[in-house]
Amino acid sequence: MNIFRFAGDMTHLISILVLLLKIYATKSCSGISLKTQELYALVFLTRYLDLFTDFISVYNTVMKLVFIASSLAIVWCMRMHRAVRRTYDKELDTFRHYFLIAACFVLSLILNEKFTFQEIFWAFSIYLEAVAILPQLVLLQRSGNVDNLTGQYVFFLGAYRAFYILNWIYRYITEPHFSRWIACVSGIVQTALYADFFYYYFISWKNNAKLQLPA
Repeated sequence: MNIFRFAGDMTHLISILVLLLKIYATKSCSGISLKTQELYALVFLTRYLDLFTDFISVYNTVMKLVFIASSLAIVWCMRMHRAVRRTYDKELDTFRHYFLIAACFVLSLILNEKFTFQEIFWAFSIYLEAVAILPQLVLLQRSGNVDNLTGQYVFFLGAYRAFYILNWIYRYITEPHFSRWIACVSGIVQTALYADFFYYYFISWKNNAKLQLPA
């Protein structure tokens, strides 16, 4: 494992911890898109189908279990926890995410590295992760003001993908047979979706002001 992948994993983990902190400490999920969280849960469930068939390392297995368990816990909490679900911005979280699911599944049937059950769902998870943040970004744009923990959650989530792009570049240079082009292209698309958010995040940080996104 190289330093870029490790940094990506850690920033991804930090983003989840920040989100869990927001939910459990404040008993609020205001500003958080349930639809994005459901998409991420689906991403991890379909990507890690090899969890009990292909052992790579203890680190790899633990991280997979953490991402699956945390994503399901967040969805459960937003849907079922009485105090938390009352704060859910349902009227702002109206992105039709099932269109993303359908489009990504069709794309995974057409563009995949091998036409097998596991590889198709791996490609599906990669495509879906690339666009899973869209409902969250739309919700933040509609709400305008972004609280500190929500802003940090989205920032670390975007940083995770940026580190993974560096990881793929490093592996392309150092590993002669590395050819995960689907992950590379999808990662670039996903990182590009964060560009506008990053701009306003750094502006607010520079001015020591509350993060606000244009409507």
